[in-house]
Amino acid sequence: MLAYDADLELFRDNFKRFMQQHVAPHYEQWERDGIMPRSLWNALGENGFLCVDLPEQYGGYDVPVDYSLMLVEESARAGFSALSTGISCHSEIAAPYILNIGTEAQKQYWLPKMAAGEVVGAIGMTEPGAGSDLQAMRTNAILQDDHYLLNGSKTFISNGQHADLVILAVKTDPQARAKGVSLMLLDTHLDGFKKGTNLSKIGLHSQDTSELFFDNIQVPKDQLLGQAGQGFAYLMQELPRERTAIAATALGAIRGCIDITIAYVKERQAFGQPISQFQNTRFVLAQAKIDEQATAAFYQHNVELYKQAKLDVETAAALKSFSTDMQMKVADNLLQLFGGYGYMSEYPISRFFVDARIQQIYGGTNEIMKEIVARGLLGR
Repeated sequence: MLAYDADLELFRDNFKRFMQQHVAPHYEQWERDGIMPRSLWNALGENGFLCVDLPEQYGGYDVPVDYSLMLVEESARAGFSALSTGISCHSEIAAPYILNIGTEAQKQYWLPKMAAGEVVGAIGMTEPGAGSDLQAMRTNAILQDDHYLLNGSKTFISNGQHADLVILAVKTDPQARAKGVSLMLLDTHLDGFKKGTNLSKIGLHSQDTSELFFDNIQVPKDQLLGQAGQGFAYLMQELPRERTAIAATALGAIRGCIDITIAYVKERQAFGQPISQFQNTRFVLAQAKIDEQATAAFYQHNVELYKQAKLDVETAAALKSFSTDMQMKVADNLLQLFGGYGYMSEYPISRFFVDARIQQIYGGTNEIMKEIVARGLLGR
């Protein structure tokens, strides 16, 4: 364990140096631009920071999942939640779907490219009329000889502008509701695929988020992911990792909020002394630390369960709800200590605050997370 911990910390230090060199000098401009450059994905891949827990034959290092989740956590802690979300969608969501469900040919074709940053991955579930209620999706893919004919649209797709590959939830049997849902691998370079404009959001400004449109796209039959009609079963299988990754972002952001607030209250003077000396400041920061420790303990518990293949849907849903609610609470409470400066966009605490809000929504709203937990307690 000592050798393992030392390796992880060395990897963490390398990633921090990468962010200082490749991200920190440019992040403010990317936030103004509303998108990170495509070249960043190539740099991440070239430096070995994508899909790191994949087996070596698919381009990874075959390391424990802790290494991959650390990248999500540390980018959020540094104040780069848009980067954290992008890496999470690519490495924690899209790649595991292919690794766990895909054919050997699909794995060999897509995963090494994802690890190298040559292909950017995204996942397409949400539609204008189907968010948490995925059974209401209308995007359909009808089998015709050697291909599926794909039509429909998706919205709020993270990594949407840069995506080369989308793990797409579709109806292959439009009359069968949940049993008609399948997953497929969509190469975004196929004819009939169109990306909408980069959506403007209140937070995560540099994380590209798009509408995607599908007009009679001929998707090769061999790009069906898993078996037809088993889409919901696969979602239930893979969502626990996605929600654990969201919690990694939450934990990193909580720690980042605390870091910058400690520095601020030690420097900021009021009534002739640093505001760190006021009891309210000390109590608010103490509570934030307590909340961070509770989140970290719950998160690590889930990671250990995941590594043992014992993480169930209810426990992951509980973590997602708890950690993101805590992230929002801590960001809100600590922003207050900055006074009026906390409302200024030039102060990083303001970005922590607005970036936190979406965490309670994507990956399944926290209200749906509570419903999942309740079903585990009470049955349907």
